[in-house]
Amino acid sequence: MAQDITIAAVGSNFEREPLVRPFGFKGGYMSEIWQSVAMLQAESGRRGIGLCSQGVLWSDAQVFAGHSESGGNALMYAMSEWALQRLKGQKFSNPVELLDSIRHDVYAYGKKITGHAGLRETFALNALVGVDFAAWTLYAAENGITRFDDLIPAAYRPALAHRHAKVASIPLMAYGIPIEELQAAVAAGYFFMKIKIGQPGTQAEMLEKDKARISAIHAAIGDARTPYTANGKLPYYFDANGRYESKETLQRLLDHTRAIGAFDQIALIEEPFPEELEIDIRDLPARIAADESAHTDADALKRIQMGYTAIALKPIAKTFSMSLKIAQLAHEHGVPCFCADLTVSPILVEWNKAVAARLAPFPGLGLGLVETNGHQNYRHWETMRGYHPRGDAPWAQTKRGVFELDADYYAQSGAVLQVSPHYAAMFAAK
Repeated sequence: MAQDITIAAVGSNFEREPLVRPFGFKGGYMSEIWQSVAMLQAESGRRGIGLCSQGVLWSDAQVFAGHSESGGNALMYAMSEWALQRLKGQKFSNPVELLDSIRHDVYAYGKKITGHAGLRETFALNALVGVDFAAWTLYAAENGITRFDDLIPAAYRPALAHRHAKVASIPLMAYGIPIEELQAAVAAGYFFMKIKIGQPGTQAEMLEKDKARISAIHAAIGDARTPYTANGKLPYYFDANGRYESKETLQRLLDHTRAIGAFDQIALIEEPFPEELEIDIRDLPARIAADESAHTDADALKRIQMGYTAIALKPIAKTFSMSLKIAQLAHEHGVPCFCADLTVSPILVEWNKAVAARLAPFPGLGLGLVETNGHQNYRHWETMRGYHPRGDAPWAQTKRGVFELDADYYAQSGAVLQVSPHYAAMFAAK
């Protein structure tokens, strides 16, 4: 049985990573992503270090719009620091309980410092990602755990019982990505791509733009073939980020996909509606996935009851602890999960991949799914890859659209429990 761990010291830091080009969605554009780092030290002197790629625009677009870009990032970072200071001197026996003990207070603090009474809970969870990973890595160090499988508490193991030899690597195709880049991605072996819909403008303008975009995509890659689907065709993954304000508008888009022969290739549509509308979707003919709206396991259950038939897990955005709860809940309800990105760093891709590698196969594909678009968006991606303890390992690279996960990958657990010298150096002994 795990012993109580007393947190004797804490630390935090961050790095600002510029993007290749402004990254636009939800009506805003990001130019950089702050990489915050949290450190927890036990009385033994052992340390846990956790990383977080801050997603202010994703987690609460109102906070992003209401502040300068750096201001919004500073608010989220302040919440991470506040949480760390609150944990100093605390005892914990497992990280899930530690997160539960503090997340409500951090959420309340976030409402106070942002001046936003309607702050989305995901903003607080995003602020706690590094803190939570620090708790998990400290827990592993204190208990002599070196394998990811041994890290997973028994209550959540049924949801993470698979061991995929391959996981699909999902790139992101934003509004402005030229069709030629989609074709190039298909030529490189990518077969499951996340395509942004819900373009700017009124609902009518958005619908017409999305219809035109999907028509162009289907004309360009609709005849491409892949060995990973039953019918050999490419699956389409559309992400609307809550831009569709009615079921009728989405139905009109689906009608259009039928008219052009693309409907049968739709694998999933992610988060089409603003979460506050709480639209029952049981009569929609496509697989609809919850992402931002599934803040917690309680929210995920509500979405499942509304007819959502997939959930995008984000250990790298909603904390690993909360994602374990959501994954187990979905497993118990027979709802498939996959791991979506937040344009995170290479080490955080590994945490996401560790979960995706163990989820049940996604329907119609027979393998796990993990999105990773950092290589498309970070100006210094190769430098960041150098911070990964095993960044040059074959299993850390996408090959023909998949990550190949061999015995070495599972033996190394994707290096998520190995120390990164770059991040460890941020916390020199005092």
